[in-house]
Amino acid sequence: MLKLGVNIDHLATLREARKIAEPDPVKGALIAESAGADSIVAHLRQDRRHINETDVKRLQEAVKTRLNLEMSVNPEIVEIIKKIKPPQATLVPENRREITTEGGLDVVSNFDQIKKVVDDLRRNDIIISLFIDPEPEQIEAAKKTGAEAIELHTGGYANAKDKTEKIRHLKKLKDSALEGVSRGLAVNAGHGLNYENVKDIALISGLDELNIGHSIISEAVFTGLDKAVRQMKELIS
Repeated sequence: MLKLGVNIDHLATLREARKIAEPDPVKGALIAESAGADSIVAHLRQDRRHINETDVKRLQEAVKTRLNLEMSVNPEIVEIIKKIKPPQATLVPENRREITTEGGLDVVSNFDQIKKVVDDLRRNDIIISLFIDPEPEQIEAAKKTGAEAIELHTGGYANAKDKTEKIRHLKKLKDSALEGVSRGLAVNAGHGLNYENVKDIALISGLDELNIGHSIISEAVFTGLDKAVRQMKELIS
């Protein structure tokens, strides 16, 4: 069955808007787990705009499924992740001025740097995934770094302006999922997925997990987090 990773970053975003203690992202993670989440995702950004080190340490202690920490290749962040030793880390590109992650990691152009980080983290028994665009050359390079998994960037599909563009992006994702599996990689997907567009992605053969955050947290404002997670889990099942 296709797994669901729930990203709880925006619970921390809401907390940081008032610089107080609530809502607590760890409490949200536990609710998401009880509602059927297969993993909890959180991004420790360099600017700490939402999740911080204390959150990460508490999540590592509290999460019973699997904690997947998104991270840049920034040396400071790498050292923090090595000390915490989460079960999984996903390397993502990071621009301090971006609102959200704007594209996949360019593994081809930054191969040596990324491989060095992958090797370093794997020596600490951390499973590594690379967040990449659905392109054959990126998948090939990701495999060569020694990463065990990839996460396909679904932003092109999610932001498609018309049906033709949507179909084109969907085909790229389908082809990339098969390519990743053929290379022995676990293949996940995420970015921009919501309750309206997730069904076509959930039908892609070879996918192991979908990672979804903003849409679930947004729906939780109206229905509660437990119900929002259960609805998404039902959709992708």
